[in-house]
Amino acid sequence: MIVGVPKESYPGERRVALVPAVVPLLAKAGLEVVIESAAGEQAGYPDSHYTEKGGKVLPDRAAVFSAADIIVQVLCYGANDISGKADLPLLRRGQILVGFLRPLGAAEVVQEVAATGATSFAVELMPRTTRAQSMDALSSMATISGYKAVILAAEKSIRLFPMMTTAAGTITPARVLIIGVGVAGLQAISTARRLGAVASAYDMRPAAKEQVQSLGGRFIELPIEAQNAQDARGYGTAQDESFYARQRELLTRVVSETDIVITTAVVPGKKAPVLVTGEMVKKMGAGSVIVDLAAERGGNCELTEMGKAVDVKGVLILGPVNLASTVPFHASQMYSKNVTSFLTNLVKDGKVRPPETDDIIRETLLTQGGEIVNARVREFFKLPALVAASQ
Repeated sequence: MIVGVPKESYPGERRVALVPAVVPLLAKAGLEVVIESAAGEQAGYPDSHYTEKGGKVLPDRAAVFSAADIIVQVLCYGANDISGKADLPLLRRGQILVGFLRPLGAAEVVQEVAATGATSFAVELMPRTTRAQSMDALSSMATISGYKAVILAAEKSIRLFPMMTTAAGTITPARVLIIGVGVAGLQAISTARRLGAVASAYDMRPAAKEQVQSLGGRFIELPIEAQNAQDARGYGTAQDESFYARQRELLTRVVSETDIVITTAVVPGKKAPVLVTGEMVKKMGAGSVIVDLAAERGGNCELTEMGKAVDVKGVLILGPVNLASTVPFHASQMYSKNVTSFLTNLVKDGKVRPPETDDIIRETLLTQGGEIVNARVREFFKLPALVAASQ
């Protein structure tokens, strides 16, 4: 079988879905790799590196789609809502598509992917199990985002992060607050600590306390309890507005005493909850920085503008998007390893394994035979359940 890697088309996207190092690993599994010319250049992987490892470089996008049985992308249509739709006519019935597809985004977009007849697998739907850990691209990219958020904050802050004892006196360390302790939040804590800052964190999930403390951070405990704080996959669940109102009230003092706030709270398929209001921002000191990693989902800060830096009376609010793409060499390396693990699990003896034989394949399968077949996605969009025979 042939795996095709087209160049990413999302504006500013610098990652590539497979790096040269995995080409021999896929060859051992019986998978040949073809790649669009210059697809890896912006990530630091020139065409020559692919050919040296046994890959084949094709001249254009159409040639890759035509030759490949499996198309692997970072941002497929859905996750790429700007230019991704142009790929739909290139997909054919039975062809396999693997990548970020934003399956809980818009039902009509997922239906368009389904209408091509392609069999698509959304990496966002990867189960959070030990066996699937090596395939968890969502966590890999969140790790990079958490790291980069702290680097951005350090660059824009008017304060040094570490404590320093100098001839001019002692400089106190910066105070960093991370709101939302998922993978990105944990990496943000770790990075802030490595830079010498005092790191505190808040999450509505009580289980996060031990994780924060294991990294040397201080866990902020509020006298408020969430109902069913996390789902079966370990992600935070949406709460009612009364909970968020009380949460904002209790966080106001903590935020006002902080130099850097990094917010990471998202709920799959829903608008990000507002955790930092405009009034809270006004109580922060001049020169403070907010990095809102939920900007693409509406933002955890009320004043966030996606993709922009906003100055509110001396407080800088950053709403970065696609942060993982700003570190394309290692982001591509991590994503590539995740996808390679997935492909070698998906294809055995030159054939694609049926979804009923493996929970990872079953749970990531999004579309097949012109239908949205993923049970979780159908339930989310309130689509009628498919009868077993049609799956």
